[in-house]
Amino acid sequence: MSAPETSAKTTEFETFLNLVGRLNYTWTNTESLLIHMIAGLAGVTKEVATVIFLTLNTSRARLDLVERLAKLKADRPDLKDEILSLTSAMQKALKLKNKYNHCIYSFDNEGRNASTVLMRISDLKGRIEYGKTSPINTREIGLVKDTILKTQTVNRKLWDFFERHRFPV
Repeated sequence: MSAPETSAKTTEFETFLNLVGRLNYTWTNTESLLIHMIAGLAGVTKEVATVIFLTLNTSRARLDLVERLAKLKADRPDLKDEILSLTSAMQKALKLKNKYNHCIYSFDNEGRNASTVLMRISDLKGRIEYGKTSPINTREIGLVKDTILKTQTVNRKLWDFFERHRFPV
């Protein structure tokens, strides 16, 4: 008896799942750099910044804190603008990461043609929507790959920022 054949769609989904894992790894690695940003902006030690980072239990809250601390630096508009540019890029990656981490996956009757079903309610005028579906296809795979590359670029830019501005590392 031969092994079951792997269809192109199954391979495409497996590729996608591997990329989502890579996206999560890349995001987590980059998000942890906010500890250094908090330390530098708040003027605290890395240990204190780590406690603050871990106390905030969402990526969104951590990014909000960094952006608010940057906006307090009225005497350094160049610093503020650079930080907000970095956090803006991180927000875009976070949105895609959250899409794939907070959805369910559906398939046709034969276990193929994967798609995502968003597990979020959208409040609209007089009604709600939920369960928006999107196919997992070559376009989505390309979007995940692109987001991984952009997140890696932000990571390198953060390290460069810390060095140039002498933030605690």
